[in-house]
Amino acid sequence: MCTLTWRFTCLLLLLLIALDGARALPTTSRLMVPVAIDERAGAARAKSWKRSAPFEMVRTRLSEDFSGVEGDDMEKYFHESTFHPHYDGRFADDTLPEHLRHVALTHLVQTYLSTMASLGAETWLMHGSLLGWWWNREIMPWDSDIDVQINMDSTRYLAAFHNMTVHHFRLPPTDEPREGAEEGQELEWGSRDYLLEINPHYRNDSTADKLNVIDARWIDTDTGLFIDITTLRPNWTARAEGIDGAMMCKDRHHYLEQDIFPLRTSTFEGAPVKIPFAYSELLQEEYGPTALTQTVFQGHVFEEGRGEWRGM
Repeated sequence: MCTLTWRFTCLLLLLLIALDGARALPTTSRLMVPVAIDERAGAARAKSWKRSAPFEMVRTRLSEDFSGVEGDDMEKYFHESTFHPHYDGRFADDTLPEHLRHVALTHLVQTYLSTMASLGAETWLMHGSLLGWWWNREIMPWDSDIDVQINMDSTRYLAAFHNMTVHHFRLPPTDEPREGAEEGQELEWGSRDYLLEINPHYRNDSTADKLNVIDARWIDTDTGLFIDITTLRPNWTARAEGIDGAMMCKDRHHYLEQDIFPLRTSTFEGAPVKIPFAYSELLQEEYGPTALTQTVFQGHVFEEGRGEWRGM
């Protein structure tokens, strides 16, 4: 009788462990775990990296690292590529032409918004991406990155449970036929992996930490394009001086709670998205009032009838 009870208890414990593990990692993602070798201890052990996951530890199609890590300060976590500041050199060795970059950025933001929604992480558009939303709910054709914000609770949650997870998506075909395709051949659906990487320096609230103002990135592991994610947090210094609801990001952008919340619901590149409550005031403060009226910019003209930016 004791033996049967003991076996039943063991089986129950194994079942509970299995169920707990299933909750920890979504079936649509996998972990990319960097491991450091401590030769003095003679053992391999996982550790928190002060710099982004090393080139040797990430899944990449490249044989050479173009991240620019060697030229950066040791305290800087994320490293932009040596050929363009909006590409991750661990995954790319060159920039994309404008039309392909726009397609890749569209997929980048669609997959990010979908993933954050499924994980329950609150996020919203900011900066240049919010300006693109204001004009026509799309990425502006000259943009080469996406900017979003996230609240501190969501950053902590993502860091604790989803850091270094790779998310796999099937993507619709582009208008660019693959190399070797015959004329008239139907374009095929593709697939792509996206890496969610959290900067461990997000815990440091100080704006003096100028090398780590980006708290996380959503990275296209095929093109190297990424979304910059910054955390909105209370500005305790301003609040102590009597400014109620003062908020800030480490990139020295300052807000009031009522500037951001309650978030509004809209769409961006065909995907559901959140935007700040006082979006017009925020955009004019950051870019000036002409940013909402100037229809000629960066070699493009905004055609009112078509509702889109066209190259001149």
